[in-house]
Amino acid sequence: MLARRGGGHHGVVEIMVMQLLHPARTATAHARTILNTARRKALRLAAAATAAAIVAPAALAEYPDRPIQLVLSFPPAGATDVLARAVGQRLSQQLQQPVVVENRPGAGGAIGLAYAAKAAPDGYTLYLAAVSNAAIAAATYSSQPADLARDFVPIAGVGNVPHILVVPATLPVKTVPELVKYLQGAPGKYNFASQGNGTLSHLESELFRLRTGVDVVHVPYKGSAFALPDLMAGRSAMMFDSIPSALPHVRSGKLRLLAVASERRVGSLPEAPTMAEAGIRDFGVNNLFGLVAPKGTPPAVVQKLAAATKAALAMPDLVQSLEAQGVQVQFTPSDAFGRMIGEEMRTWSKVAQAAKVRID
Repeated sequence: MLARRGGGHHGVVEIMVMQLLHPARTATAHARTILNTARRKALRLAAAATAAAIVAPAALAEYPDRPIQLVLSFPPAGATDVLARAVGQRLSQQLQQPVVVENRPGAGGAIGLAYAAKAAPDGYTLYLAAVSNAAIAAATYSSQPADLARDFVPIAGVGNVPHILVVPATLPVKTVPELVKYLQGAPGKYNFASQGNGTLSHLESELFRLRTGVDVVHVPYKGSAFALPDLMAGRSAMMFDSIPSALPHVRSGKLRLLAVASERRVGSLPEAPTMAEAGIRDFGVNNLFGLVAPKGTPPAVVQKLAAATKAALAMPDLVQSLEAQGVQVQFTPSDAFGRMIGEEMRTWSKVAQAAKVRID
């Protein structure tokens, strides 16, 4: 009778009757719903845990647990090598693992760059990038085996290693304006020396030509060691060179220092003006250096390396030692350093195009 009462509520009443008559079936349905919900939740948690394990494996918690290789594209004893060993030693202290410097010079920096780019992206191979040099190579060589911006992730900028403009002590000039006037007086007669085709030393002089309109002839050498004797002998009129290699000859009286190429003065050479202060507009070559890792290196590793680099560059003894050699120590975070790499690429591409410099 109960099932026949209810008029328009017949369907609802019938359901209620069925629930009363079949409590076990109803309980089973509820249990099944709860089980399915729990199973879905468990699957979601398992998927999240798997993803987390892929992105940040447990091994990262112990990184680093073996020596780290620091690759550079220049030979031992040069300015870049000095910087690499000084920073590497302090990184070793911060990370509690040896940091071993690996010199792989040649092909305008391409050999070391390619070697580092092909390394496993696990944080155990780093590259000390001479960013300006890499940007010039990208702009002047028809092909490169690796690309600093594309094949690496930035860790941190470590500072600038400015070049200086030097001339033979016998040249009758003492300032940059006097040098410009001297060279303009005899177009095509004088040479400028460089560390080699496609080096920063070369492109700095090309930028000097573009900014001043002087007509000087490029004479490339295989490094400063070969260029400086001819410069001191007066066979070349000028050269942009690294501070560690040129400064001893300035102090001996065989070369004359006219200016620093960077945007700000060098602490160890307070008397030397910048090129801008000497009257050459739009000339600021900082020679940027920093640490990068092969593309694909886990973000947690990059962050740990960046923190260690920041702590290393804050050590007073490191700053004092490097600045005495002309290095402008400056920590730059990963994102900002990445933007600076892009800016250097664009800047030197424009200079190379304007100066018509191609190296094949």
